[in-house]
Amino acid sequence: MAASLSITSSVVSPELFELPWDRPLEKWPQDTVAALPKGISRHVVRFIHMGKHIVAVKETTEALAIREYDMLRKLDRLDVPCVEPVAIVSGRLDKHGEALPTALVTRHLRFSLPYRALYSQTLRPDTATRFADALAVLLVRLHIVGFFWGDVSLSNTLFRRDAGSFAAYLVDAETGELMPGSLSDGQRENDLEIARINVAGELLDLQAGGRLDEDIDPVAIATSILNSYRSLWNELTGWESFDQSERWRISERVQRLNQLGFDIENLTISSDDSGTRLNIQPKVVDAGHHTRRLLRLTGIDAGENQARRLLNDLDSFRALRYPDDDVDEEMVAHEWLSEVYDKVIRAIPREYRGKLEAAEIFHQWLEHRSGRSQREDRDVPLKESVASYIEEVLQHRRDEALITGPPTEAITLPNPTIEVNWRDRV
Repeated sequence: MAASLSITSSVVSPELFELPWDRPLEKWPQDTVAALPKGISRHVVRFIHMGKHIVAVKETTEALAIREYDMLRKLDRLDVPCVEPVAIVSGRLDKHGEALPTALVTRHLRFSLPYRALYSQTLRPDTATRFADALAVLLVRLHIVGFFWGDVSLSNTLFRRDAGSFAAYLVDAETGELMPGSLSDGQRENDLEIARINVAGELLDLQAGGRLDEDIDPVAIATSILNSYRSLWNELTGWESFDQSERWRISERVQRLNQLGFDIENLTISSDDSGTRLNIQPKVVDAGHHTRRLLRLTGIDAGENQARRLLNDLDSFRALRYPDDDVDEEMVAHEWLSEVYDKVIRAIPREYRGKLEAAEIFHQWLEHRSGRSQREDRDVPLKESVASYIEEVLQHRRDEALITGPPTEAITLPNPTIEVNWRDRV
């Protein structure tokens, strides 16, 4: 290894030194490369095996690598959904002593996919809308902490399934800037306009390649991001005025924000000159209300929509088990965890556990069980419903923990059926 090589890393990882930094990234040996689908990038980007982990390596300039590395660390500390920075590798020289680009290393986000790889054939209308909604939520969260993105697009975003919806994660932060205080309306609108143009272009590209449903209007989908964003932003930050006799609306506003997944630090409350009306404005401090409650009660780390779904099942369990008792919530959560959640997850064959996150599997099982119960007009037992979910649904899904395949295309082949007696595992 060249003496000039410099590695700045946030983690202790000896495997970093074992990678072939003296070669251009395009020429790294195939046994180091993980053939995961990736989006379109202006840089050379590859997924690389690093010990037991997979990382994304991007070649760029030293200045941009340092800037993006620092920015991702700041966003991570602010609990913004983004990829985890691992290292900057600079001072690279090839075997002839010629300089190579600086490399930025980030950790691969398990169970995430670029938008181009999520569907095997065409992007359906409801899927395109959910992409737009997820991107709008991410943009709101970024703007709340004062981050101006500057290059909003589907290509710079990764998506994870979240109980029937998607959660979006920022991937590329090299154009972003964290502003002191809050963003101006002009800065927010600039990001929205960039999002509208870029998303429309990306969907039009899919349309030109025959990968977009004929009922999808790329421009309308892109515009819907603006509408979703403004609706959510107004709910989170807007002023609300009401008569003093309607003070219950304060609690109602807080509950709406919690349902949207956000916690608040304080409410600004003021009255008009006559003293007959109240004006309130919340200060939102954090997203992940349901995620934090589920983690506190059960130790399960899940997406916001997944957490909301699991908590609903926990609440139903409590209502059935203790209909008349004011029982301790943590005790009920422990019972639900051992008698329901753990039973379902333990029943999943090991070879199928990479298909989806555990919380997403549990959500899909709930949907499957509910559908069967409605169709058959009976309460389908847990053991029976888990077995039928595995047989009818899960075994036919592709693995999303580490999907391999073409870099910007979706996977079309289903997983083979494996004969296993899953009922014995419930």
